[in-house]
Amino acid sequence: MIEMAEVKEAGDGVRIDMISGERMQGLASMEKIRMILDGVRDGNIVILEEGLSPDEESRLIEVTMTEINPEDFNGIEIETYPRSQTEDSSILDRLMGRESTSKLTVIGPANQIETLHKDENLISALVSRR
Repeated sequence: MIEMAEVKEAGDGVRIDMISGERMQGLASMEKIRMILDGVRDGNIVILEEGLSPDEESRLIEVTMTEINPEDFNGIEIETYPRSQTEDSSILDRLMGRESTSKLTVIGPANQIETLHKDENLISALVSRR
């Protein structure tokens, strides 16, 4: 289980906030979105142990679009790595076509994170300093 952790490089480096599923579980959707966007606006990379629901991801994108400012905030880059369907969902969930939110999600400033490669086993990203 991942707890909230921070990794900071010396100087003006890249900070990574890793947020546990337990911490996110007690928050309302807008609280989750605000926590993510506040971190990304500060130039941090945010990694969620458990991803957002499809509705929350859509809302995150909507809120991000309203906050974009060319001089201050360029938006976000978001990549999700879904965990195995057999591990995360019950037979009923799979039959009903329900998506599990149990997935690793990486969110960062659009001007600092570039996805180089993504497949079912790996997300490879280049993170640059401001």
